Amino acid sequence: MNQKRKLIAGNWKMNGSLDANAALLQALREGVGTPACAVAVAVPAPYLAQVQSLADGSPIALAAQDVSQHDSGAFTGEVSAGMLRDFGARYVLVGHSERRQYHGETDAVVAAKAQKALAAGITPIVCVGETLQEREDGQTESVVKRQLAAVIHAVGHCVSELVVAYEPVWAIGTGRTATPEQAQQVHAVLRAQLAAATERADKVPLLYGGSMNAANAAQLLAQPDIDGGLVGGASLKAQDFLQIIAAAQSA
Repeated sequence: MNQKRKLIAGNWKMNGSLDANAALLQALREGVGTPACAVAVAVPAPYLAQVQSLADGSPIALAAQDVSQHDSGAFTGEVSAGMLRDFGARYVLVGHSERRQYHGETDAVVAAKAQKALAAGITPIVCVGETLQEREDGQTESVVKRQLAAVIHAVGHCVSELVVAYEPVWAIGTGRTATPEQAQQVHAVLRAQLAAATERADKVPLLYGGSMNAANAAQLLAQPDIDGGLVGGASLKAQDFLQIIAAAQSA
């Protein structure tokens, strides 16, 4: 069984305010103690500076929700990896299903973003996952392997520096969750794919990201190839998020 340190990352999505963020971070700081797992929060870009300050001196790492595939220039509204580094971002989400679905991000764009993050010293959390139709058509494995292969090809020998999050699209924000067995099956496929690409595949945390919550976290995190969670709605509620962190520490 994989014994690497687990990672629990909260994805706030397009939520938050100055007051709400301050209250949430205060509650997390008070409740998290010295966690045995890594903890991060992925916040909207306007709040990076605020949360950097609020999390300073705590074990809570800062993550961004997206990064540009460009370094600088005439790309209005984009945020570069260098800019994220200026605010102390430790992680950045790339290829989240909402970016793929609503912003038309292709596998090639996602791979380019992962490259830019790594070049800036930021760990990309590479999101892969299938839609309900793809799962029903028996395409789950081929879809996630295609999505991950694009990134593996692009980053070359830096594969072991990635974090990979499996997020079945049909289980995001729907209240539906893959069973622990379904999630483990896909995580095992991803682990094997990484093992074929690098001798250090065991270094790569594999996160589950499909409606993980305080009630189901322990069962999911008990699976041999699930090394943590990419948590959506539950990460906006301090007590729920702290319960998931506690589950990761005892898994």
